[in-house]
Amino acid sequence: MISDTNKRTMYKYVGDLSQLFGIKEYTLTAGKAKGVKAFDVNNGTGLVFTVLADRCLDIAGLSYKGINFSYLSNTGIVAPEYYDDKGIGFLRNFFGGFLTTCGLRNVGSPCEENGELFSLHGRISNTPAEDVCASTEWINGYPVLNISGKMREARLFGENLILERSITCKYADDKVYIKNTVENCGFKPEALMLLFHFNLGYPLLDEDTILVTPTQQLTPRDQEAVNGEASSNLCQPPTANYSEQVFYHNLKSEYNGETSVAMINKRLEIGVAIHFNKNQLFNFTQWKSMGEGEYVLGLEPCNCFVGGRVDPRNSEILEYLEPGGIRNFDLTVEILNGMEAIDKVIDKINNMN
Repeated sequence: MISDTNKRTMYKYVGDLSQLFGIKEYTLTAGKAKGVKAFDVNNGTGLVFTVLADRCLDIAGLSYKGINFSYLSNTGIVAPEYYDDKGIGFLRNFFGGFLTTCGLRNVGSPCEENGELFSLHGRISNTPAEDVCASTEWINGYPVLNISGKMREARLFGENLILERSITCKYADDKVYIKNTVENCGFKPEALMLLFHFNLGYPLLDEDTILVTPTQQLTPRDQEAVNGEASSNLCQPPTANYSEQVFYHNLKSEYNGETSVAMINKRLEIGVAIHFNKNQLFNFTQWKSMGEGEYVLGLEPCNCFVGGRVDPRNSEILEYLEPGGIRNFDLTVEILNGMEAIDKVIDKINNMN
């Protein structure tokens, strides 16, 4: 690997810098994915991920040095025109991927409020991005890859919310920065529910994988989760007839609200950490599905609970965005390569107050 990031030095070794790193733009052409615009991001040292412009700039696949980190459901990637907002129709094009964004006005169960129907996990993940920009810039002498755009959730005589997102990584760095801004461009307060649905899959996820969190209180969502509470941080092999389990974690944090969770496979000596701020996303939801073909662990920072906006647990904490109001939600994904990086993050998590 070329360690000198000076552009002129790099050009001594290659004719085109895409030989080392870059962003490749293309359009999918087969099946229900037909027409979806995508970007493959390669940071030059094994971190590769795919951003879907027509699916909220969400991240489909993510791998590191050939090891897959993400879960892809049996739907495969599905274009937004197939979105079904009735009941649990969301699941017919929930591809999972490394990141699916849920919201902006409902998270979790479909429900009805004041005569308005709200779909499972909201509409935003099926919203194509506008003003999409993919760029590679030298910042302070370092190549930086960035994809940005905005998604609009709006209705005549209704809401007018804009989610702006940028996804950034640097050459030879093991971190991905995901910055989100939600603005209420309308003229009445709007409930804002947002959940970042990170979906980890095989081979990062297997029976040797553990979840490491600074949990000070664990709350099972239902009786099924109560049954699995004692082993909530452990993973099993794919299990027939497994029923999903969901847990709410009240996490410890640093003095400024910064906190972290990590999924570690010590046998492979690799893992991933999600860093976020509890002042932005107070809740952490764990989705555990160890089923055959449905083998996935969801790490889900959020500002709500997943029973839908009418869930009594949301009545006291539901966040409202005033007209013209803006809220920021920033996350960092860190690849943990080797036991030194793993132990460093585990120590950080275990020492949180």
